[in-house]
Amino acid sequence: MPLHQALGMTDDEYGTVCDLLGRPPTEAELAMYSVMWSEHCSYKSSRAFLGRFPTTAPWVVVGPGENAGVVDLGDGWLAALRIESHNHPSFVEPYQGAATGVGGILRDIFTMGARPIALWDQIRFGPLDDPHNRYLLEGVVAGVAGYGNAVGVPTVGGEVAFEECYAGNPLVNVMCLGIMRKEQLVLGTAGTPGTIAVLLGSSTGRDGIGGASVLASASFDADSDTKRPTVQVGDPFEEKKLIEACLELYDRSLVVGVQDLGAAGLSCATSEPAARAGTGMDVDLDTVHVRESGMTAAELLMSESQERMMAFVHPSSVNDVLAVAAKWEIDASVVGTVTAGDTLRISYNNQVVAEMPAASLSEAAPILRRDSGEPFWLEDLWTNTLEYLQPPDITRCLLEVLADPSIGDPSWVYEQYDHQLFLNTVVGPGDNGSLLRIKGTDKALAVSTDGNGRQCYLDPMRGGANLVYESALNVAMLGAKPMAVVDNLNFGNPEKSEVMWQFIETVEGISQACESLGIPVVGGNVSFYNETDEADIYPTPIVGVLGLADPAPRSVPRLNRAEAGMALWMFGPRNSRNLAGSSFEKIIKGHVGGRPTGPDSTTGKAVIELAVALAQNELVPVMHDISDGGAAVTVSEICIASNVGAHLQYSSWVGLFAEAPHRIIAAVPPENFAAIRQLAEDLGVPVSELGEFGGHRISFDNPVAGATSLSVDKAADAWRGAIRSRMSH
Repeated sequence: MPLHQALGMTDDEYGTVCDLLGRPPTEAELAMYSVMWSEHCSYKSSRAFLGRFPTTAPWVVVGPGENAGVVDLGDGWLAALRIESHNHPSFVEPYQGAATGVGGILRDIFTMGARPIALWDQIRFGPLDDPHNRYLLEGVVAGVAGYGNAVGVPTVGGEVAFEECYAGNPLVNVMCLGIMRKEQLVLGTAGTPGTIAVLLGSSTGRDGIGGASVLASASFDADSDTKRPTVQVGDPFEEKKLIEACLELYDRSLVVGVQDLGAAGLSCATSEPAARAGTGMDVDLDTVHVRESGMTAAELLMSESQERMMAFVHPSSVNDVLAVAAKWEIDASVVGTVTAGDTLRISYNNQVVAEMPAASLSEAAPILRRDSGEPFWLEDLWTNTLEYLQPPDITRCLLEVLADPSIGDPSWVYEQYDHQLFLNTVVGPGDNGSLLRIKGTDKALAVSTDGNGRQCYLDPMRGGANLVYESALNVAMLGAKPMAVVDNLNFGNPEKSEVMWQFIETVEGISQACESLGIPVVGGNVSFYNETDEADIYPTPIVGVLGLADPAPRSVPRLNRAEAGMALWMFGPRNSRNLAGSSFEKIIKGHVGGRPTGPDSTTGKAVIELAVALAQNELVPVMHDISDGGAAVTVSEICIASNVGAHLQYSSWVGLFAEAPHRIIAAVPPENFAAIRQLAEDLGVPVSELGEFGGHRISFDNPVAGATSLSVDKAADAWRGAIRSRMSH
C-alpha cells in the first residue's frame, strides 16, 4: 500500500499535494498533510454547510474558527465556550480516550486566555445488559472523573443515554466553559516576523500518533482493537501546571498568541497560527523536548502527546516566558521563528524535511461535495406508527419508563465527579441545567447540553431544531437569557448519501431555531464515521446553550422545592397526541417510527421568555421541561426530588407520554396565581391547570378511565435503580 493511503489520504488528495508543491512530498510533508487534511481536522465533508449557521451578534467577540467561541458578558467580563468529541478513542481505550478528551477541551478554553470553570459531558452507549457496554461506560466515566477532578475543574452537568446503535460506537462529547477579563483575551496567531515560537508542557512521544486526526476519520471494524496504541495518554497534574503557567503569561502580557497541541500536534500548532497571521515559520525539530529517542520527523509532527501548548513570544520576552515555565515546573523549548512570506519550513538533523505554504495545510484542504439524498426508507418510517385501541396500565408503563437507564437517575455517573470545585456551582447535576456564579459580580451563567438521537433519526431537521429550543428553555428556567450555542454534530459515514442528507437537514434545523431565537452559533465540532461494520449511529447532534442572568435571581427554581398545596400547572401547547420517537414507544413497545412533532418558533420563543420572567421574579419554586418520557416522567421527577405526591388530571393518556416541545410543568404557590396568569397571557402562552401536589402518591385521574396511582417511594426505587442496579452486576 502506498504511504499516502496508509496515512488515510486518497489518490486525488495526494495528487493535489504534488500540484501544490510542484513535486512529490517528503515523508514529513506527507505526514503533515495527512493529519491536517483528515476529516477530523479539515472538516472536508462538512465545511461547505457550516456557513449556514448564524454566527454574529453584538455580544460575540470571537466566533467559529478559533480555538473557542467568546462572548461579552458586560462590565469587562468575557466567557469562552467550546464542545468537542473523543468518540473513537474512547471506544478503543475508554479511560484514556475520555480523559484526554477532557484535557483537550480544557486547553481549547485556556488557550483563549480564560480560566476553565466547568465541564459538561454528553455520553452515549449501547444497552447496559451487555457487559462490554458496561465496561465502556465505567471506563469513560472514570476517565472524565479522573482527569477533571485531578486538574481541578468541576463537571457540573451533562446527559447519558443508551441505544442499540451506539453499542459499536459510543459517543463521548465534552463541553467546557471559561471566564476572563476582556484584557486577557488571547488569539491563536503567530504574530509578526521575528516572533519566537516556544513549546510548553509535556515532552513529545509516540503516544497519540494519528490519534484523533486519523482514528476519528475512518469507520470501525473488527480490527479496531489494533488501533489502541494511537490513543493519547493524559496527565492531569501536568495540565494543571500548564493552565497556571499560561494564565500567568497572559496576566503579564508575555505572549502574542497561543495555540494548543491537540489533533495533528505540531503540524497544526505551527501551520494554523502562521496561516492566521499571514506569515511563515522556521521550525527546528531538534529543539523539541522528547520522551523517546529515535523519533522520525514525521512522528514528531504527527504526535498528539497531551498537555502541550505553543506560545508565540516577542524576542524580548523569551527569557521571562522560560522563567515562568521553570517556576511552574513545566518544560519549555524555543522551537521556531516566525518569518516573512508564507513558507513553513521544518528542519531536523540539520536538514530541511518539509517546506510548504503554511496556509496550504488548512486553507487548501479539500472541500468535498458528497452525494446527499433523503433515505429511501424515510417515508415508510414516518408512516410506521402504532395504533392504540386500548389505554395501557399507566402506572405500570410509568414504572417501566422510569426504570430505563436513559430516563432514570444519572447520579451513578455524576456522583463520581466533583461538581463543587471553585464553589461557584449554584445549581449542579440532576436539575434542568447548570448555574454558576461569577464571583465578585451579580452575574451568573447558565448552561444546558441536550441531545436526542432517536428523534433526529426520525426527522433530523425537526430533531435538531427541537434540541435548540429544549436547551434554551433549560437555561431560561434558571433565570438566564440564552445568548450563545455550541454544537457537536455526531454522524455516521459521510460517504453514504443518507448520512450527508441527515447532516445537512440537522444543520438547517439548528440554524432555523437559532435564527428564530436570536442566538448565534459561536463554535462546534463535527464527528463523522461513527459507524461499526457499516452500521451507523443515529444522527446525534449535541447542543449546548450558554445563558446570562444579570443580575442572578436570589433563588432559582429547583426540582426539590414542590410542596403540598402547590398547584400543578403546565405552560405551553395543549393536547399533544404524538408519540413518534418517544421513550414510551421505544421502551414499552420496542418501536421507533412516525414523525416527531416539530417546533413552533412563535410559541417556543414565548415559552422561553415566560420561563425567564418566572425565574427572575421568583414566582415559582419549581419548573421542569417536558422532554424524555413526557409529562408523566416530568411530574414524577419533581415528586421524587421533592418527596411529595401529586394528583394529575388528564384528558388523553397519550398526552402523558408525548414529548412535543415548548412545554413546562411548574409547581405554583396559590398566592402567585393571578400574577402568573397575567404574565402568561401577555406573552400568549397557554396555561393548563392539571392538578396539585400533596400526599405520598402520584395519581392520574381521567374522567372516563378513572384514577390510578403509585407511591412516590415505588417510583423513586424504579428511577434510582435504572443505572445503578445494572452497573452492580
